[in-house]
Amino acid sequence: MQGETTVDGTRLTTWMRSVGRWRSWEAGAIIFREGEPATTVLLIESGRAKAILSSASGKQVMLAVRGSGDLLGEFAALDGQPRSATVQALSAVRGWLVTSAALVDHLSGESSAALELLRLLVGRLREADMQRLDFGALDTTGRVANFLIALTPRHVENGWLYLTQTELGESVGASREATVKALRRLRDAGLIETARGRIRVLRPDNLAQVADGKMSVVEARARRGPGRA
Repeated sequence: MQGETTVDGTRLTTWMRSVGRWRSWEAGAIIFREGEPATTVLLIESGRAKAILSSASGKQVMLAVRGSGDLLGEFAALDGQPRSATVQALSAVRGWLVTSAALVDHLSGESSAALELLRLLVGRLREADMQRLDFGALDTTGRVANFLIALTPRHVENGWLYLTQTELGESVGASREATVKALRRLRDAGLIETARGRIRVLRPDNLAQVADGKMSVVEARARRGPGRA
């Protein structure tokens, strides 16, 4: 789902690295805050960050996880509106900040860079469409499986996805209790392994089949290799 949302290796990112200001943030730091003026765009060089949206009642929804080669803040930079989401570092993040004005000016004179950004935006829209489809068509276990597959392998570090149960629940629109139950089902089927604040995908092909509705969790459990608990 998130494979179409990076522009790394393009002329646009080469330009951003040549003109951008180098910045770093510690894990947990707020990079952008919802409602603030969108004066800069970030190209992540290393690390992971999450985009979160808060409702009027204070409930948070995690919209996406972004990593190396991803842009953050490009929507608000283009339409001139305040930032629509808060971006928080999940790990130490380093990257290049470019002013929104400089980006817009560059795109005005470089059609190839504008096309690269357009492709990124189309990828983000497709990502959002798939997320809405998942919310309507899949149960919590299916949504959790789909989200984990979307993060694998790009956001895997040392074999693990560093993601808390709360963050996972925010991403799939489920309560903590429902998220814990879904993780337990996937773990009992031998599809994942869990530890505090992290998840390891053990059988990505079967997990993808569960996410697509082509295999039930019961079937996945029956297909575990011999000797698996």
